[in-house]
Amino acid sequence: MSRFSVVIPLFNKEKDIFYTLTSVFKQTFKDYEIIIIDDGSTDSSVDLIRELAHKNIRLFSKKNEGVSIARNFGVEKANFKYIVFLDADDFWYPNHLENLNVLVETFPTHLWFASSYEKKHSNKLISPMYSPILEKGKSWSGEVSDFFKYSYIDCLAWTSSLCMHKGFFKSLSGFDSRITHGEDTDLWIRAALKEKLVFSNTITAQHNLISSNRSSVVDMKNRNNLFFEKFENEEEENSALKKYLDLNRYSLAIKHKLSNDQGTFEKLLKNIDPSNLNKKQLFLLKQSKVILILLLKIKSIIENFGLRLSSF
Repeated sequence: MSRFSVVIPLFNKEKDIFYTLTSVFKQTFKDYEIIIIDDGSTDSSVDLIRELAHKNIRLFSKKNEGVSIARNFGVEKANFKYIVFLDADDFWYPNHLENLNVLVETFPTHLWFASSYEKKHSNKLISPMYSPILEKGKSWSGEVSDFFKYSYIDCLAWTSSLCMHKGFFKSLSGFDSRITHGEDTDLWIRAALKEKLVFSNTITAQHNLISSNRSSVVDMKNRNNLFFEKFENEEEENSALKKYLDLNRYSLAIKHKLSNDQGTFEKLLKNIDPSNLNKKQLFLLKQSKVILILLLKIKSIIENFGLRLSSF
């Protein structure tokens, strides 16, 4: 039977952390430890955790250095060989660890695993992740033949639904601490280039896109995003990886245009193969900031009525 170390980075999540931890306590699989890394919180998050005084929680406090360093620190403190990540505002269904344990036991020589998840866009809209792999059926699980091909819209690997062998994580040198946004995508690319992912189509986790104190609100000019140049050689030889990176470049390009960063927008656009984008994405890249803001407002209104819109 597997034993899991649950690594939770924490920074000013007093409105969310109790809900998140409760979802861990309700797991049907009980053989786990919880490692919480307080990354310099200034709210009452840590006080709430201390009040819980749960026997499985190990709390460490450090100065604020960002989520990558916090997660890497948590892995170093882990007692067990399987690392399960959970962000302090996300949620697990009771079968999450049980489902991961089945994957680990069924595929004992594999080194990383993930389950399907859903996304909470608003209080009225929760949608399942989208990937062609889901066409295999809700009960399917197995080795993924092409990680990038199945991750064009929603990535198969998402931090709060993923499990990784500690040795494999350390062999990849963990999360790149130079990256403040996209550090997870960077790690998943490096992992997928080394080993096949084992995936389950069973939804066991929820990605909360409307929580408090989200890093996504940080101005683009204050971010260190994914270093695409790290994968220049690999994408020349791997068309699926090239398309996956181009879709990430597209998403970042739109955000930089919205932030009036025309220089970075042009740099990203220059490296995109237009054939890797759909007509909707090509259309949006040509629009002004004013039009993009208007379209985002319309998108938000429609999602509040329970309908998901996407350019993917």
